[in-house]
Amino acid sequence: MTQVTEHGGGVWSLRVPIPDNPLGHTLVHVLDTDRGPVLVDTGWDDPDSWTELNDGLGALGIGIGDVHGVVITHHHPDHHGLSGRVREASGAWIAMHAADTAVVRRTRESDPGTWLDYLARKLAAAGAPEDHLAPLRAARSGGRMRTLPGLGAALPDREIVPGELLGLAGRRLRAVWTPGHTPGHVCLHLEEEHPAGLAGHGRLFSGDHLLPGISPHIGLYEDPDDATVTDPLGDYLDSLERIGRLGVAEVLPAHQHAFADAAGRVRELLDHHEERLAGLLALLTTPLTPWQLAERMEWNRPWDRIPYGSRNIAVSEAEAHIRRLVKLGRAEALTGTEPVAYVAV
Repeated sequence: MTQVTEHGGGVWSLRVPIPDNPLGHTLVHVLDTDRGPVLVDTGWDDPDSWTELNDGLGALGIGIGDVHGVVITHHHPDHHGLSGRVREASGAWIAMHAADTAVVRRTRESDPGTWLDYLARKLAAAGAPEDHLAPLRAARSGGRMRTLPGLGAALPDREIVPGELLGLAGRRLRAVWTPGHTPGHVCLHLEEEHPAGLAGHGRLFSGDHLLPGISPHIGLYEDPDDATVTDPLGDYLDSLERIGRLGVAEVLPAHQHAFADAAGRVRELLDHHEERLAGLLALLTTPLTPWQLAERMEWNRPWDRIPYGSRNIAVSEAEAHIRRLVKLGRAEALTGTEPVAYVAV
């Protein structure tokens, strides 16, 4: 049965499944406006997910053709994947932050082989062993490449501008830029009195930025043609503090469940990353590449049980933490090492 949760004040959430993923589902939020329903995220581009989205809307008396607009918190396929089908069925506008729109555009315009080449170069530079790189090279040369996820997602036609109210008739929804998980991740602050009278300044659609029991992945989404060294973990920590100062009454995340005490959860995540950085410094008393560091970090399962694709994500997480330590002057790259190794200072 489709699971629909009413949050009051013209807000509902729909559980839209993510195939073959331990997260299980994305919470697609429905916001009633004077011009029709607006979705916050859409879910993964999959037939079962599409059916569940339609069934959930139907349980609210809404047809997919009634959807007026779609606000995307970030470009990941479990959030943006069905946007193309929603727009085809309804003509809805789609809004996203410009930084994530740029990622979507690069993905749509790139040949999968080009992306595989870039990934192989990045992993080699991080110290990935040849047995990890070999499948990427084989897929590139043998033509056995899977379609990149998210190619069915729509190219947004509206830009979410941080700090500004979105043009939603009868609602006050303000964009808060929260980079880190992706460069253009946004949270959406519903600046309206809580329908149940909870103390605080409105509600927050938090996407993946602030979740009740998960520390979001810190992502590296760099333009292959741009040599700028980013600091996504620093961006994420700064964004967390910004969200903590809003004083919202309730958080409506894209996974797990709604929760109160956003400031408390922010403190937990800030402490978590400070502890993780301290633990990594202890590991870096010996020079390590990002891959070697990832092998030694604590994950939700032993390294030898982490699936192939998830290892790529883990290595980018390790590199994001190393970049933060380097920026803080607590670690440095060893000259003359290839792939480059880092050590605590």
